[in-house]
Parts: sequence; C-alpha cells; structure tokens
Amino acid sequence: MAPALVIACGALARELTALIAANGLQQMVVQCLPADLHNRPEKIPAAVRAKIRAARGRFGRILVAYADCGTGGLLDRVLEEEGIERLPGAHCYEFYAGGPLFAALAEREPGSFYLTDFLVRHFDRLVIRELGIERHPELAAQYFGNYRRLVYLAQREDAQLTAQARRAAERLGLAFEVRFTGYGDLERVVVEFHRDARRAPATEQGRWQS
Repeated sequence: MAPALVIACGALARELTALIAANGLQQMVVQCLPADLHNRPEKIPAAVRAKIRAARGRFGRILVAYADCGTGGLLDRVLEEEGIERLPGAHCYEFYAGGPLFAALAEREPGSFYLTDFLVRHFDRLVIRELGIERHPELAAQYFGNYRRLVYLAQREDAQLTAQARRAAERLGLAFEVRFTGYGDLERVVVEFHRDARRAPATEQGRWQS
C-alpha cells in the first residue's frame, strides 16, 4: 500500500499525531502548513494547492485537514479542481465539537469566543500579541466587546490547560465554559480516510467522501 498523506493545519499537528498513534494508523504521513496562516486565510488555498501538487505521484490518497477556515469557499474551489476532500465544517471548532453541539452552543450564546487546546497553549502569542493587546490593553474591549463568554473546547482533560483557558476568559472579561470534545469529527474522518486508503489501489486518488 502506498502511504496516505494528510495535509494539515499546523494547529492540528499534535492532535493528529496523538490520534494516529492511538488508532494504530500505519503508512500515514502528516505534512503541516504553518498555523499562522489562519491570520491570513486568503493564503491558505494556494498553500494547500502547492502541497497537493508536490505530493502527486508519491502518495496513494490525500486528505486535507482543514475546514473552510475563513477562506470564504476559496479552499473548496481549489479542492474541487484538485479532486481532494477536506474535513467537514466551517472551522476547527465545528469539527471538534460536532455540528449539532456547535450549533447548539452558538444558538444559546451567539457572542461566544472559542478556544481549542492549541489556542489555549498559544493564547498569548496568537491573541494577546498578534492583536496588539499586549502593547495596548484597551484594544481588548474593542475586539471582544460584543462577546459574552469564552468556550474552551477541550481535546484532552488537562487541569493545567483548563486553568489557562479560565485565565484567558478572565483577561478578556468573559464568562467561562469548558466542554470536553475529544478529537470529534477529526478522529472519525481520519480513521475513515485511512480505512478507505488501505482498500484503494495504490495509484488511485479518487474522491473520498466524509
């Protein structure tokens, strides 16, 4: 069997490594793009296309481990042209929580700001420093004034990460809620992709459906 490739957002690297090990998924390669691309989502489609084209002929099947991620459908256009599937949903919050739970959370409180394990670990860099709040604390009210709560969608039950997420909520002046989601649809989709890749001929990319 030719190895299968997952082209992933760097924010999923640790989680993908963990679930691949936990499920014993053999002959699966993960190549990550920089997580900071989420600050420039217009650059994601071209970066993903370049990875796909560089991988052609070296892997039996390819999965793109991105949701739409703020590309406004441009990523889907690239993947349609390349004949490649991606993770379901609009963003990682949705595929971690699952569509029904995420819809319920959003309906109960539209003014929700979400964190994952990755975003909790890198909160100071990606939120506080990148948004300029470290230098200008008054910007926090401008960026987050319309939010009411911070929801931490936890992939692992980790007391230290939960405490960090709670401090992040306090820093932004938001109510705090934690939901343990595990890997959600990320695990389901990757396991199914691996199963189908093992069944497919080594030279067949095909169109894999989630």
